[in-house]
Amino acid sequence: MTSQPTQSKTMLLSGNEAIALAARDAGVALAAGYPGTPSTEIIENIAKNGGLYCEWAPNEKVALEVCIGASFAGARTLCTTKHVGLNVAADPLFTAAYTGVRGGLVIICADDPGMHSSQNEQDSRHYARAAKILMLEPSDPNEAYHYTRAAFELSEQFDIPVLVRTTTRINHGKGVVKLSSPADLGERTYSTEYNPLKYVMIPAYARMRHEVLEASLLRMAEHGNTSGLNQWKRGEKKIGIITSGVSHSYVQEVVPAEWSILKLGTTHPLPEKLIEDFCRSVDEVIVVEELEPYLEHTVKRLGFACKGKELFGITGELNPDRVARGLGLATGTSDVPAHKLPPRPPVLCPGCPHRGSFTVMKRLGLFVSGDIGCYTLGVNKPLDSIHTCVCMGASIGVAHGMDRVLPEEERRKVVAVIGDSTFLHTGINGLINMVYNRSTSTVFILDNRITAMTGQQGNPGYGNTLMGEPTSNVDMEGLCRAIGIKHVYKADAFDTPALFTLANREVNRDELSVIIVERECVLAFKDIIKPALHVDIKECIGCGACLNVGCPALVWNASLKVVTIDTTMCTGCEICMYECPTDAIKKPENK
Repeated sequence: MTSQPTQSKTMLLSGNEAIALAARDAGVALAAGYPGTPSTEIIENIAKNGGLYCEWAPNEKVALEVCIGASFAGARTLCTTKHVGLNVAADPLFTAAYTGVRGGLVIICADDPGMHSSQNEQDSRHYARAAKILMLEPSDPNEAYHYTRAAFELSEQFDIPVLVRTTTRINHGKGVVKLSSPADLGERTYSTEYNPLKYVMIPAYARMRHEVLEASLLRMAEHGNTSGLNQWKRGEKKIGIITSGVSHSYVQEVVPAEWSILKLGTTHPLPEKLIEDFCRSVDEVIVVEELEPYLEHTVKRLGFACKGKELFGITGELNPDRVARGLGLATGTSDVPAHKLPPRPPVLCPGCPHRGSFTVMKRLGLFVSGDIGCYTLGVNKPLDSIHTCVCMGASIGVAHGMDRVLPEEERRKVVAVIGDSTFLHTGINGLINMVYNRSTSTVFILDNRITAMTGQQGNPGYGNTLMGEPTSNVDMEGLCRAIGIKHVYKADAFDTPALFTLANREVNRDELSVIIVERECVLAFKDIIKPALHVDIKECIGCGACLNVGCPALVWNASLKVVTIDTTMCTGCEICMYECPTDAIKKPENK
């Protein structure tokens, strides 16, 4: 990459937007990831900005392996994931710490304290410690930009993948970001490098690379003691705060200006000498961090008393008020009465094809092993049709496990439900296992042609690549037959009578079967929306049967004791028509 003019532009950006620009300015050649809130917009903004190759991978493991390959060729690469996605990528991550890198390799991992859109609150700082790699933690969008830039330099300096840990508030929050000049990488070229001792991790070579890694960790720790990424604000000696990430932003908002603060930007390996010096300089140490007592345990291991989790708790995300209360300071909102807002439970969109599938499953009294996606909302009333949900792709394995141990009358009730993108992410292996081990369950693949939950991203089952190039689509039916499933059927999500007949037959079959339920996501494919339906209130008997499909467009009129349809929301999917015992719900032409 050749030198470019000095850049001093200041912009108001979200953390995700800042990271995307940092990738461009750091000279990244390839970026890969799998959509997952709160990290999704990083790759989307990289694609929007242009100038480098980027792609959605089928899952996070594949994304990281692609980035590792590009790094081995000498390119700077960026991999994005959310915290639970890092679990999927853990296998290549741990070994990449041994191989090291050639071009800088940075993994952005977005944690989700408070579980705004996740199934757990895991703290990814433990991954850096377990994998023995360098971790940086920005505290705002400006640092997200500059720490990502620094991460590539440090990756190449120490021959190590670098994990940049963000959280929801940093990814989605906005702040003033001061951009710096694009990196001058000279005339960097990409090529193959024949070095089996470094890149081939057979046991004999891996043992040698482990020694190299341990030596590198010592150098990284020493670097952290003097790095500008770790900032010591010297103040009075009575109280000293140790913090990192977004917690530092909350601390800045509430603590008196004279307090001493140690903000850690490198959180693995930790700069232990710097921490020791700070602890000796104050009378009392308080650690402010979200989720696990990661920093707190280190301070105590170094022999210093401190307070932390007993003040702030171990669950949920922090905020300025919560930090202030933990420190015994006045909160900013204590005198302002909060207005009680009406509840807004998440719900499947009007016209969502998943609604038809769950309506049928509930009527059949099935036990549904669910998965991660929009369809997880089937757990809510009135559908009540998701009964387990563990992680991406687990629905199939869970259903198979139940199939192997339940008595026959119970076994027939158990089905697996998985979306098309999730099936391609980590569901295929589970289905192969079902075939190999002779499961008799039924698997429903809900194919809405998109990765809907994270914002309508494409996937290998449909559409163009992230770069806008036309590509081949996975033939779901052909794939299922290719792995040995004899009974594979397609169904229309909106034709619930036909789906009911098919599902009833297959769940009573003594062999494994797959039903691919098809209809496009109504948000991603707006051209499928049909004219709104309406209710003939003279024929409506107020039984509420249609309300059981849980569509927000159906409204109960308490005064007339009938159901009406909000025509501004109705997409004409007709699922409610099949539920009405008196045919009171009409198409427009029947007016």
